[in-house]
Amino acid sequence: MAVSVVIAGGGTGGHIEPALALADAVRLAEPETLITCLGTERGLETRLVPMRGYDLALIPPVPLPRGLTPELASVPGRLRDAVRSTGKILSRVHADVLIGFGGYVATPGYLAARRARLPIVVHEANARPGLANRIGAVLTRYVYTGQPGTRLLHAAYLGIPIRRQIAGLDRLALADKARAHFGLQPDLPVLLVTGGSQGAASLNQAVLGAAATLRAVGVQVLHVVGPKNADVAVPPGPVPYVVLPYLDRMDLGYAAADFALCRAGAMTCAELTAVGLPAAYVPLPHGNGEQRLNAEPIEEAGGGLIIDDADLSAEWITEALLPILLDGELVAAMSQAAAATGNRAADTELAARVLDLGHEQQQLAPRPIRSAGRRRAGR
Repeated sequence: MAVSVVIAGGGTGGHIEPALALADAVRLAEPETLITCLGTERGLETRLVPMRGYDLALIPPVPLPRGLTPELASVPGRLRDAVRSTGKILSRVHADVLIGFGGYVATPGYLAARRARLPIVVHEANARPGLANRIGAVLTRYVYTGQPGTRLLHAAYLGIPIRRQIAGLDRLALADKARAHFGLQPDLPVLLVTGGSQGAASLNQAVLGAAATLRAVGVQVLHVVGPKNADVAVPPGPVPYVVLPYLDRMDLGYAAADFALCRAGAMTCAELTAVGLPAAYVPLPHGNGEQRLNAEPIEEAGGGLIIDDADLSAEWITEALLPILLDGELVAAMSQAAAATGNRAADTELAARVLDLGHEQQQLAPRPIRSAGRRRAGR
């Protein structure tokens, strides 16, 4: 009988992207699997999950206040309602296993699955675990992390599931085609600059300030500036400097590039190391410091370097980064080091473990056969 997998990974892209990569791997391994994604009406999953062809079941959000506020008193009641709603979903889809990736929907998912005596899998992408996954790790021994050294009960390092489009990318084989796609020359080094889907002002300012020097010495730039910055002025130069508001074919961007300048989100680090693209990582200057922790293993392995946002400037690019870009042997060595820290197969490995648990659960607790009219997710 087909396994029924429930995935709790809603909220932000950092939770949704690995969740959907896992869903794709499960569907590829066993196409008849019933896949249900948990989410809330306020998360990105309301658009991304249906777009990828999966069923989305909504539950009430339970955000935790950051401090002692009046809202804290409402948390137990809201959590109880969310757990009850999740339990009904688990029963309706005859769930065999639940996997959570953290965020608002994971805690109700873990608690409802525990109440239903279902196997629970936890995946933590960041170096510093969130509260939801710290709770989940207490309830199961199947806990996997995206970063080596993450402190979480029962944790085993696995890597982060990424899109098969990226995980299966052969950068060298696709390089000429990718460069032609962007109007870049095939025989000059390319620096990919990206600050995420919205761009990053500090990265944009520093690279644009160094644009004239970069172009003068033959370094091409593929610069994803963000949708609100598409009208930036680029100093003239003899080689291409391509400005894009958004890059929806990131696989082509990676294939075209020799080096990247970027933030250090968990998914970014996972994708760059999986394809072996070295980078200068600029961690977000706010938050809990997890972006620096994400990039540190890569820097220690020689697959990249870290520069603080406050220290990033046009001068740093021309004085520190440019000599690296012009040293082909060094870039090649850094590429190999980056690839050695990544895991292209995290999606398929995690999918195999989830499906094994689902089949084991079916052996322990057989469930009613679904009606013939029920269609599986993803069709």
